[in-house]
Amino acid sequence: MNIRELFYTHQGNLIHKWDHYFDIYEKHFARYKGQKVNILEIGISHGGSMQLWKKYFGEGLHIYAIDINQDCKKLEEENTTIFIGSQSDKSFLQNVASQIPDLDIIIDDGGHMMDQQLISFETLFGKVKQGGVYLVEDTHTSYWTEFYGGLRKPGSFIEHSKNLIDTLYESHIHYDNQLSFNDITRNISCISFYDSVVVFDKELRKKPFHKQIGEMTITPYVQIEKRKETFWESWKNKFKPRRRHSFEENDGGFA
Repeated sequence: MNIRELFYTHQGNLIHKWDHYFDIYEKHFARYKGQKVNILEIGISHGGSMQLWKKYFGEGLHIYAIDINQDCKKLEEENTTIFIGSQSDKSFLQNVASQIPDLDIIIDDGGHMMDQQLISFETLFGKVKQGGVYLVEDTHTSYWTEFYGGLRKPGSFIEHSKNLIDTLYESHIHYDNQLSFNDITRNISCISFYDSVVVFDKELRKKPFHKQIGEMTITPYVQIEKRKETFWESWKNKFKPRRRHSFEENDGGFA
């Protein structure tokens, strides 16, 4: 059965999910079914989602889980390790990370506050294996004031995720001092935005290059009018460290 079918036939502990999440899970998690897989789930509530993941992924799954509610510790069972603490406590998260193996998947279904999502992502993204997935649920709270969000509010998880889009273009940005690049940004190969879910695919990005192969057959068309810098832009930009044009830097030659 697929994960939606497993959910709607579930008779165990309580699970609470938006229906459209199942298509997202299927898209990003299906390749792990039947494999040996390590998952960290932040926020487990009644434990029903852990039961769902076990049914979906199979016997090779080990679930590591975080919840702030001490009562959740009683949900620990075979192939399940539960840590009690706050996902906004960086020291606690670092301690958890030191005790667990590298992960195939992290699912943040915790408190959904902006600081909780941001601190968890910044602290735990490094535990995801190359080729793995970091999925944040219920990101609609980025638009809710009671969760310290708001439409286009700086500091929300959605706005932070939007800013990370620019870092995917590191090899094409001409001025070095406009963005910050680090081990997190350089290990994001793709960011997928859905209604209430953001998914980060982890993979070290290779430096892009372009090549020309084959015989030239026409006289290339040269675009005459390209936007030129204004005087004010030119004056400002002369104080910024500037590389060669990225198209030249990424030229792989003619074969």
